[in-house]
Amino acid sequence: MTTMTQDVRGIPAIQDVRPTEIRRHELAGFLRSRRERITPEDVGLPRGPRRRTPGLRREEVAHLSAVGVTWYTWLEQARDIQVSAQVLDALARTLRLDAGERTHLFGLAGVIDPSPVPGCARVTPELQDVLRQLEPYPASVQNSKYDILAYNRTYGELFCDLDAVPVEDRNLLLLAFTNEQWRSSVVHLDEVLRTMTAKFRAAMADNIGGSGFKVLLKRLLDESDEFGALWERYEVLRSVDSRTKYFRHQVVGPVTVAHTDLWIGRNGAARLVTYTPADDESRDRLERLQALATARAQAPAEA
Repeated sequence: MTTMTQDVRGIPAIQDVRPTEIRRHELAGFLRSRRERITPEDVGLPRGPRRRTPGLRREEVAHLSAVGVTWYTWLEQARDIQVSAQVLDALARTLRLDAGERTHLFGLAGVIDPSPVPGCARVTPELQDVLRQLEPYPASVQNSKYDILAYNRTYGELFCDLDAVPVEDRNLLLLAFTNEQWRSSVVHLDEVLRTMTAKFRAAMADNIGGSGFKVLLKRLLDESDEFGALWERYEVLRSVDSRTKYFRHQVVGPVTVAHTDLWIGRNGAARLVTYTPADDESRDRLERLQALATARAQAPAEA
């Protein structure tokens, strides 16, 4: 049986404590700290002559959020109770949480935010420079719904002439299901499509309120019967054991690489995807691919 002890700050001691218990205590402390920083005047309440509580009282937060006083008290006491997204939304508004604090609140409660603050992964000049420095290794920046936000020349040449693809179509799922040149460059295409669809379903569940996911899903269903058939299987995948990928380029030939993801955005908003050669032959072919991409980039300038 798990025992729980606390230090002087009310934080559970490291003594065979379950992760859910730690999260409840973190949530309780977070709510208490946010409550204590808001004055009665901030929310239009009279201070009164006998107020000793820093910030708002628990009953005031409960009243302003339209929740029970006892229930909110239990929440700050780290009791094992269920909390809904609607209640968390009301608390976030009452406590005047900013975007990062709201995300933290829902994360501690283990609840999906139905109205997440839209985030946009920004590709900085420094990150662009990192992509260039990684050549001849193909590398790109992608978000959770497989949009290709930036890429180096080797990556742009590996599957197809990515520069020629309209910006709104630079999405791995769209390319994998609708672009024939892209599809022809992927070895074991059926397995790759099934894996990508299952991972997209898992990512969409984590962003259930995101309109971008719904728009992409509708487009995929409209433009690809193959995707529709895979989507109806309701398969979900959050991790892949094998990170080795196989491609065949129409000029340099087959390439085998190791796939690595480096998360660079808040809440998994973006990741740096890199392909490193799995053997010397693939390394040589990636160097040839870089030369090919460089020549293609220089051709318009010379013309």
